[in-house]
Amino acid sequence: MNKPFASLRSHVWSSLGRGIGFALLGLSMSFGAHAAYGIDQLMSDLAGQKGGKARFVEKRHVAVLDKPVVSSGEMLYTPPHRLEKRTLLPKAETLVLDKDTLTMERDKRKLSINLNSRPEAQAFVDSIRSTLAGNRRSLEQNYTLQLQGESAQWVLTLVPSESAIAALLQRITVSGSRSQVRHIEYLQVDGDRSEISIEPLDTP
Repeated sequence: MNKPFASLRSHVWSSLGRGIGFALLGLSMSFGAHAAYGIDQLMSDLAGQKGGKARFVEKRHVAVLDKPVVSSGEMLYTPPHRLEKRTLLPKAETLVLDKDTLTMERDKRKLSINLNSRPEAQAFVDSIRSTLAGNRRSLEQNYTLQLQGESAQWVLTLVPSESAIAALLQRITVSGSRSQVRHIEYLQVDGDRSEISIEPLDTP
């Protein structure tokens, strides 16, 4: 493999961790007001979602850097398998997850990877897809779920129980109000973390 594509492949896995997970969760969670708000009700609401389009701003906090790395753009999720993340600033790139294929285009170079060749990445993506589908049983094969608050102000925490994911990720924390996710935090084992703010856009 030549050096440009080796670098691109490395960036793909980094983007998968901090981008795909955020995008999938952020575009799909929409909860109504319920008197007894619990995980089962949350999963039921998730199962009824139809995807959507959103604007995102992402901040990556890396220990060796004095300031966070900021990027922004748009994301489009089409159930049940496709997510497109278009980063516009500071540099254009496109990341598409369609079924088991992850494709990235950057600097006029394009790379596609079959996730079946990376079981730990497949497990990570399948766990997120189970969240989108409202499949609690499947989700709990890889994560412990912790839900706090009520529909007006809730926090959902995903703690990895699958070893390959737990080796890289401490937790994903999703917070919002009623029908809208406003903030997602991704905390790595090494202490680096990423935050993403989401603003929904009207779908065509």
